[in-house]
Amino acid sequence: MKSIFKLLSFSLTLAIAFVYMSCSKDVAVTNYATQNVIVVVVDGARYTETWGEPNHQFIPHRSSMLSEGVFCNRFYNQGTTSTVPGHTAMCTGVYQEINNGGAEYPMYPSFLQCWLHDYHRPASEAWVITTKDKLAVLSNCTHADWKDHYVPNTDCGINGLGTGYREDSTTFRKVKQTLKSYHPRLMLINFKQPDAAGHANDSMAYLQGIMDTDNYVYQLWNEIQNDDFYKNRTTLLVTNDHGRHTAGHLNGFVTHGDDCDGCRHIELFGLGPDFKKNYISSVRYEQIDIANTVAQLLGIQMPFAKGRCMSDILK
Repeated sequence: MKSIFKLLSFSLTLAIAFVYMSCSKDVAVTNYATQNVIVVVVDGARYTETWGEPNHQFIPHRSSMLSEGVFCNRFYNQGTTSTVPGHTAMCTGVYQEINNGGAEYPMYPSFLQCWLHDYHRPASEAWVITTKDKLAVLSNCTHADWKDHYVPNTDCGINGLGTGYREDSTTFRKVKQTLKSYHPRLMLINFKQPDAAGHANDSMAYLQGIMDTDNYVYQLWNEIQNDDFYKNRTTLLVTNDHGRHTAGHLNGFVTHGDDCDGCRHIELFGLGPDFKKNYISSVRYEQIDIANTVAQLLGIQMPFAKGRCMSDILK
């Protein structure tokens, strides 16, 4: 009888401990080493000027960092090939025809909102930091159960939604300040210059924008590796919201927005403790798979996401 009582008492203790961990842990209890995720979006860079350029001359840092990470050479935006829809897809795991000017919030919660919900963490641990002000809409959604709840912090554009774009250098400075001041566990970053220069029909500035963001990615990874809070427990993903028209199609790199290969074929590069090293995946993946992969790494539920985990890039 005593042994049965002890067994029941031990089982109850385990159950209470499990509930406590589920509700109170500040990091996910998973089989993965990843505790923090940072997603960098290089706005509007065409694949043919990044990984599709044979010598990788415009992304030398990412090219050299591949020895420590993974690259998906068949990664696509299968939704609307514009800025807000592209970011919405990767954050929510759902393609949505959404206003591209920042006048509408996504319908479903992002992986940032889901993480804040599942682990009961403060908004200061999840950030949306973007050069484009309109991307502040990524912090919230319209779904009745999620609207205005579990909203991450934002630092977008000059001074928030409707205030206009700022320089990428300012965004990068804000990113570094936030990492040091708050040590967030989740961050979504946008750099605009390739897209802005493309629309201005300035090919030199477009290429320079790609090289500048490559340097930001390199510096960001060094910041991560030199901070004990982030080192060996942080996943960094680099992608695009959309590409640009294929050369010879319409007005080429100047605009985007249709289903040509130049607009759809984009980058997915990753570094982190749970990724294979020096690995190139030829599995076809798409934007909505980012949300599911982040959810898998962090052990969170995304009830509306329609993508899949990019399992072959994981160890």
